[in-house]
Amino acid sequence: MHVEDLLRLEPLDLTLLWGSPPLLAREISGVTATDLEDPGRFLQRGEIVLSGLVWWSAADEGAKADRFVAALRDAGAAALLAGEETHGTVPEVLVDACRRHGIALLSVPVHTSFRAITDTVYLRQWGDLSRRPADHYALPENVRGELSRLLADGADPDTLLTRAVAHLGAPPCYVLSATGRTVARTPAAPPLPARQAARRLEAAAPFAAAPASTTLRVDPDASPYGQWFLHLPGPVDAPPRMLHEIAEVFAQYRQGLLRRRAAARVPAAELLDLAAAPRPGPALLPATLRACGLPDHGPYTVIAVSMGAEEGAAEAGAEALDELLRHLPGRRFATARLATGGAAAVIATDSGAPGAETPVPGAPCAGAPGAGAPGAVVATLKGLWPTLDACDDATLPYGGISTPAAGPQELNGALEQARYALTAAVRAGSADGTAQLTAVEDLTTLDALLAGIPADVRTAFGIHALGPLADGTNPSHRMLLETLDTFLAHNGSWARTAEALHLHVNTVHYRIGRVELLTGRDLARLDHKLDLKAALLCR
Repeated sequence: MHVEDLLRLEPLDLTLLWGSPPLLAREISGVTATDLEDPGRFLQRGEIVLSGLVWWSAADEGAKADRFVAALRDAGAAALLAGEETHGTVPEVLVDACRRHGIALLSVPVHTSFRAITDTVYLRQWGDLSRRPADHYALPENVRGELSRLLADGADPDTLLTRAVAHLGAPPCYVLSATGRTVARTPAAPPLPARQAARRLEAAAPFAAAPASTTLRVDPDASPYGQWFLHLPGPVDAPPRMLHEIAEVFAQYRQGLLRRRAAARVPAAELLDLAAAPRPGPALLPATLRACGLPDHGPYTVIAVSMGAEEGAAEAGAEALDELLRHLPGRRFATARLATGGAAAVIATDSGAPGAETPVPGAPCAGAPGAGAPGAVVATLKGLWPTLDACDDATLPYGGISTPAAGPQELNGALEQARYALTAAVRAGSADGTAQLTAVEDLTTLDALLAGIPADVRTAFGIHALGPLADGTNPSHRMLLETLDTFLAHNGSWARTAEALHLHVNTVHYRIGRVELLTGRDLARLDHKLDLKAALLCR
């Protein structure tokens, strides 16, 4: 990898402040992050240097910047990447010093972390373990050979990780998913609850000299929901390149896993298509369930998710849902995109079907204890939803969960329930800007029930039920609607309505009479009161 390659990586958003073509063509051998005034003795030839410029202040003379850059030149540094966060910009004296000493200078914007640059350089520099000469590696040759054989033989991730770090003294080590699920851990690593692991990932710092802990991205190209992390909770005496090579092993393992999951999505999509059909063939559903690795008997729970209407949102939803469901230990499920948008999954929520722990194409990894019966499954998913939301700041996930379907023929109704609950979640979340997961069992009020109705149906009902009062541009009608809303909120009490609106009781009688005349409803009747209450909620 060369210095100029960094400028081509749009996610890093780096800016060239100074550098001639020969300097930009320099090959990068590694990365060092430092804020020492004289970092020369810690640098290796060909490394790029990341600095937040904490060592420099506006009161300093140009000589201080000159000494810093001269140390980089003498050590053979490939380039200096200076962060903008400390001073808001890169000082001009530093640009001048780099020009004098022949060091390429790139600025790093506030929104780009040094960790992202470090991960990108190492994972792209050393790439696939089998493609480079031995002298480019930090891992011993015998270790690389063993890991390659384990990958080819389909070893489980715990074994792969244990052998990868054995030559480091077998320290505690984890591979964690973006939501804190433990993908793999070494024998010395105690079980790590998902919430605690997620907090560690949020607090993870870039690799530095003798860090208290080390966390590296496994695959920089993965989505926010599909990302894995190599996490060593304690200090480890190993060069960053060696740890990045171990991370690359799991990037390869993950790619193989994704290929198998993509194949499993085919029968899962067929299952959801059949579930969406009102009358699927009686023999088709059981056969498709078995092809998905699911039992051909119930109960099942269906969950539907939405990540918005943007391009790629359906695939993101399927990946997020797949990651979420892998927190359910021993629980079998099938996930796929929906033809109508979004994604959904069918979860086998039987209390202990034979073979539930046997790995199948859609089977989850262990993660959240106690996620067994349908009610526990719903509780576990709700508990994990904030963690899923935290994976991507730019997207709000919404979800809907059905009640249990007793058997295959009830899957159609369960899918409709999940979609209805999803619509309610989207409406509630859009109102307050929060991620929402709604179960059908949560729809216990009229307002919650109506929230699941499509917006155009709600609007049409409100217009027709309220009649002329639906015209919000008429001040008189707005006044009548306010009176109606207060009247219904006070259970039809004339006195309490008058008190709340600071009106005479006779005025309230007059206004309610006008409401009855314009809507054709009799507010002495309970069913008519409910009709108008629903119409107000649907506005």
